[in-house]
Amino acid sequence: MRDWDAAFNNMAHVEGSGALPAFWAARAAEYRATAPVEEDIPYGDHPRERFDLVWPEGPPKGLAVFVHGGYWMRLDKSFWTDFAEGARVQGWAVCLPSYTLAPEARIGVMTGQIARAVMVAAGRVDGPIRLSGHSAGGHLVSRMLCDDSPLDEATLARISHTLSISGLHDLRPLLQTKMNETLHLDTVEAARESAVLHMPRPRTNLTTWAGGGELPEFIRQARLLAMMWDGLGARTRCRIDGSHNHFTVIEGLKDPTSPITKSLIGSKEDMP
Repeated sequence: MRDWDAAFNNMAHVEGSGALPAFWAARAAEYRATAPVEEDIPYGDHPRERFDLVWPEGPPKGLAVFVHGGYWMRLDKSFWTDFAEGARVQGWAVCLPSYTLAPEARIGVMTGQIARAVMVAAGRVDGPIRLSGHSAGGHLVSRMLCDDSPLDEATLARISHTLSISGLHDLRPLLQTKMNETLHLDTVEAARESAVLHMPRPRTNLTTWAGGGELPEFIRQARLLAMMWDGLGARTRCRIDGSHNHFTVIEGLKDPTSPITKSLIGSKEDMP
């Protein structure tokens, strides 16, 4: 029988990763000290229902969203501000939301929170919307495209591309992990929150992205959603990116000319 705890244990898989949260926090704080960031914009009443907006020079071309990971249990928007730089330099306003973590909130609640964050941010920034998220954040942005999307129709119509980076799209294996002692998933919620078990919304344009050095389960899940939705009318593609691990795979978002930034906010020709 597969060891599902090991299948999802990125910290054990990547040497030295225990030091990364402190590194990310310091680097993001340094970036915020000089970047044009509007912080802690509320999208609800809970203390974690807040997002930051990183503004470009001049009028934005549109809105790019980055939803953080942490297995729905850890971290917040403040660790990732500098990852907005690639899209910002290319002229996009970038929204980075926090959301309530488990065990205080169930994953279904988080799905609704991210939808509200996107809709409030969309009310502040005109133009097309590009969604992205990493790991658990990749799950949350893929849920915005499902047939039961909590987004309103006006916002859905503006989403021109979604990039799920190392996203989890089938949550049922998590039922067999120790993490579920905190997540409190049951079989009904695990199925409801699994994008692979939904029809995609009409006109869905999705890229799944994972590092070639990631744990096999993350590569499987990236390929799985692209394959499933390709057969259900969505425009999908899957990119396995070199030898990147679960943490280095998002570093390119800071670079306005990187392939991953081009995939997020570029033209169709830039998408893998």
